[in-house]
Amino acid sequence: MNQIQSYISEHKSRFLNELIELLKTPSISADSAFKNDVLKTAETVKTSLENAGCSKVEICETAGYPIVYGEKIIDKNLPTILVYGHYDVQPPDPIELWDSPPFEPVIKPTDKHPDGAIFARGACDDKGQMYMHVKAMEFMTATNQLPCNVKFMIEGEEEVGSANLATFVKNNHDKLKNDVILISDTGMIANDVPSITTGLRGLSYVEVELTGPNRDLHSGLYGGAVANPINVLTKMIASLHDENNRITIPGFYDKVEELSQAERKEMAKAPFSLESYQKALDIEAVYGEKGYSTNERNSIRPTLDVNGIWGGYIGEGAKTVIPSKAYAKISMRLVPHQDWEEITQRFKTHFESIAPKGVNIKVNPHHGGQGYVTPIDSIGYQAASKAYKEAFGKTPIPQRSGGSIPIVALFEKELKSKTILMGFGLDSDAIHSPNENFGVWNYLKGIETIPLFYKYYAELFK
Repeated sequence: MNQIQSYISEHKSRFLNELIELLKTPSISADSAFKNDVLKTAETVKTSLENAGCSKVEICETAGYPIVYGEKIIDKNLPTILVYGHYDVQPPDPIELWDSPPFEPVIKPTDKHPDGAIFARGACDDKGQMYMHVKAMEFMTATNQLPCNVKFMIEGEEEVGSANLATFVKNNHDKLKNDVILISDTGMIANDVPSITTGLRGLSYVEVELTGPNRDLHSGLYGGAVANPINVLTKMIASLHDENNRITIPGFYDKVEELSQAERKEMAKAPFSLESYQKALDIEAVYGEKGYSTNERNSIRPTLDVNGIWGGYIGEGAKTVIPSKAYAKISMRLVPHQDWEEITQRFKTHFESIAPKGVNIKVNPHHGGQGYVTPIDSIGYQAASKAYKEAFGKTPIPQRSGGSIPIVALFEKELKSKTILMGFGLDSDAIHSPNENFGVWNYLKGIETIPLFYKYYAELFK
């Protein structure tokens, strides 16, 4: 423990500078204009793994962006840990809401991060958290303390659904063979309240297109006589929730797992201040499904949210038109046992059925994935718990997350491995939002904790 703390202290400036350089490249996988930047980032990750001590590193081409694979096999009789992460980032829009340019990283103190936080797109999701593993690997190889085999699989399409990862995993069972998978793409409750994510929600993401007249119309000459696609679309979307904020799609809740009161009581032990939650978001009240707490609504209950809606004229000044088309992007977060493909079909069938005459509706599925729950009695979880306890001085709390990492269920299906989710971010880190940031303390604490997981996993594996 003292040795790794000394190593981190000695190399702190370099660790931060390397991450800052990585964050400067806008590896936005959703926008083809940034293709060269995404490919450049893959090369940077490859070099970083080589410098960290991997004996074999390669860029594996896919139908989309490449996967960076690295490994160090020290003894085939020892267990193998597979580390997964991603080097692509979300688009930074809306740019005007950033306090500093999203790809010009700055470190400044905040209320949650008095020692400073790195502000940049990808700082927490997932470049900062992925890079913790690279630096932890560097420490273990530089000091000859790597206790088992390690493999890295760092992809460039996580933020657009990991469409090509499934094919890569299915075609490379032997290459990716492991005993446990380690991911840091989640968070924890607070810096003084460590937690390990034990559950993830699934995801179904769709885009809808509603068409009315064959062209934009003068709202004076045609208003009130033909269906306005924006008016119709907003009514249809509003009907997807009832007065108790339950989703109205037939069969949507058929496979939803209802947790017992005992389990809900255990969840409620996690520290939570509703007042602080509302203050942090600058809202007067919370909102959601009746009968559930805020923490239950965003973790163990399914949701349906509009992520974007547009149509008609949105430029400066006025243009009085009835638009020909209206669009919306909708995501549904799902709980374990809900099948994302089934839910997508249920949404499509229902949404098409409620469209009135006078408009045409088209539902285009984008991507999705299954939910996941990891057992807390596995040696992987026990090793993670021991690592957090040594690094933080407290036993971590198991916690279900509202987010989705669809490939976790894929990993278990294809590689037959359990996944341990060791996240070091906070809810306040604004991932996917303007001013995304990652605490310097959290970044360095992750580098300190990860080698302890290797140590305890190797011991428990025996």
